[in-house]
Amino acid sequence: MEQITLLKELYGAALAAADPMRVLPAHLPPKPAGRTVVVGVGKAAAAMAQALEAHWDGPLSGVVAVPRGATLPLKSIRQAEAAHPVPDDSSVAAGRLLMQAVTGLTRDDLVIALVSGGGSALCALPQDGVSLGEKRAITDALLRRGATIREINTVRKHLSAIKGGRLAAQAWPARVATLLISDIPGDEAALIASAPTLPDPGTCEQALAVLRRYGVDIAPGLAAALETGALESPKPGDARFSGHTHAIVACAQDGLEAAASLARTRGWPVHILSDAMEGNAADLALAHAAIVRQAQRRGQPFAAPCIVLSGGEATVTVKGRGRGGRNTEFALALAIALDGQPGIYALSAGTDGLDGSGDAAGACIHPDLLAQARSRGLDPAASLQDNDSFPFFDALGSTVVTGPTHTNINDVRAMLIEALPHKKDER
Repeated sequence: MEQITLLKELYGAALAAADPMRVLPAHLPPKPAGRTVVVGVGKAAAAMAQALEAHWDGPLSGVVAVPRGATLPLKSIRQAEAAHPVPDDSSVAAGRLLMQAVTGLTRDDLVIALVSGGGSALCALPQDGVSLGEKRAITDALLRRGATIREINTVRKHLSAIKGGRLAAQAWPARVATLLISDIPGDEAALIASAPTLPDPGTCEQALAVLRRYGVDIAPGLAAALETGALESPKPGDARFSGHTHAIVACAQDGLEAAASLARTRGWPVHILSDAMEGNAADLALAHAAIVRQAQRRGQPFAAPCIVLSGGEATVTVKGRGRGGRNTEFALALAIALDGQPGIYALSAGTDGLDGSGDAAGACIHPDLLAQARSRGLDPAASLQDNDSFPFFDALGSTVVTGPTHTNINDVRAMLIEALPHKKDER
């Protein structure tokens, strides 16, 4: 249907706005007197390295950690494939390669760090006394209990020997220029991929508070190390970060504005709710449903017909055994909340092309979706209760499938609201 086609085109415009080949060149640092070494982590790392090689005038060396199966052709920068979203031995190997790449540098050398979301799992180098299994169990517990990415990364940075600025500390006395593609609501640079090259304003005390808030059990030795500050990360003001620079080259707002611009060229009024909407996916869906219904029925806070966009990152508290992610869960909860409301269509998809444990970026909904589902014996409420949103949409052909997009500016939600035929107010 043409409404869904338009929503997919808006999603494509958001992806294009975060294409590293388009956005990275304007932020390249001056050439150094010495060597230029590249390190990178994240779902966009390969594409960022490719853009750097295409636009850098001079020799490059180094390594970027990328998701397994997401490499791109590169000339001189090595790619280390690693596991995502659950780190394994390949993630540890990638972390060691990154640390080795910046060892033994001088003041004349430059490190260009290419950082994007997903990097936390792709380079996992646990602190002494912390096992990879322990770190994985802690991260998994936080994810399953609905912790935000900000909270998870606060913990990760204090369990890691590479995150929270430790990679940049290893590069000292070389200068580090960090280029970031943000997948963090609010675009706080110190949280993107757990900030391997930026000083960490968070503390061991805050990390411990997150673990306690979500009831995550940790070993007594680790608890003691956090309590005493033995695992503290490098802080702002540390001399090893003197002269370093960083720039966010693409973010969620860029994608939303590109989608809005395309919609306007198609004649649609557009409203961006926020680029940083967070919270439980089902709760966010209820809020979005209320907004679009009010727009369609009452013309508030804006009148239909229109398109409404939002970005950010939802969370899912996993209680069932199904397959899915925050975008398909949002879409399913939204469809249930709208209950076949005529004239409302929506898309929710991750800009990295991946959504939790499902094989899709997200899903689309339309007014006939629930009726089609029930005619095929699917139970929308049961699927939502079991966190089984991906099979639900897959069975209906309503998933958004892209494969790796080589970028990551978080999630895009687009809702198309048609005007209803005028009826006399029956209040």
